[in-house]
Amino acid sequence: MTAETHISAPTRNVARMPVWIRQNLGREAQFPETAHAVHAAGLHTVCEEARCPNRGECWSRGTATFMLLGDTCTRACAFCSVKTGRPIWSDADEPRRVAQACISLKLNFVVLTSVNRDDLPDGGAACFAETLRELRLRQADMGVEFLTPDFRQVQEAAVSLFTETLMQLPGGARRDLIWGHNIETVPRLYKEARKGAKYERSLRLLEMAAGLAKTLPGVAAKSALMLGLGETRAEVLDVLRDLRAVGVQRLSLGQYLRPTLDNLPVARYVPPEEFNEYEIAAREMGFAWVKAGPLVRSSYYAEEVQHG
Repeated sequence: MTAETHISAPTRNVARMPVWIRQNLGREAQFPETAHAVHAAGLHTVCEEARCPNRGECWSRGTATFMLLGDTCTRACAFCSVKTGRPIWSDADEPRRVAQACISLKLNFVVLTSVNRDDLPDGGAACFAETLRELRLRQADMGVEFLTPDFRQVQEAAVSLFTETLMQLPGGARRDLIWGHNIETVPRLYKEARKGAKYERSLRLLEMAAGLAKTLPGVAAKSALMLGLGETRAEVLDVLRDLRAVGVQRLSLGQYLRPTLDNLPVARYVPPEEFNEYEIAAREMGFAWVKAGPLVRSSYYAEEVQHG
């Protein structure tokens, strides 16, 4: 297949998983402790809900990505296994319990993500802000990455709320914040893969996230793409240019893996050497931090962002 060949994502599936995708699912080290801390507090993780292939490795070293606002999403992205429906879940105490779980796990860096909650007037932004406040008041130097939905029509309000929350914290707790929002795929595949989302809307949110650095130096915008849905190399490079144009500084590129038979099939397994080529191209475009590889996920080894 040439670099510019593209395949209709829903019609072709590569059944055999290549050797470079296989990994040790490890359940040693801190896996039991991590599982207990998460489940005992009645919390959700994207590690479980999205059936992440790296769950065993991450949990074994005592890290997890917490999923706020319940386990039911108001959208139905064709690549995602998180359940879709009309959420009824609401818990004002969740931010405190997430913060307490992070302290129990002795984490120095935490990723906070969520389902889409288009049913909420603020899209769930207040829950992110309150969880950040609870975390930083308990441990001022805890690194935090937001991995947020697009907040649809309330993007400006979300930015204002996050800025206000950081400004209200004691000086020592106003450390850097990574704001991630995944662009996920190329514009041509949005209709198939990201129903309810818009490429331009996601770019706008990332531009606003990057713009926070003007008020709060050290804030960085981050995004991620899944490869293997049928995109071309030219399309991927165009997306990377768009991300840089709006100020995104940090980038993750990983292989799409079909979580269930109800999700989009894999059109192609991208070999490691191609990920290396994308990483080189991204760095040449000016991205400050790039992580690219078949098993890379947006929150995989997110703590390394502190050193990017």
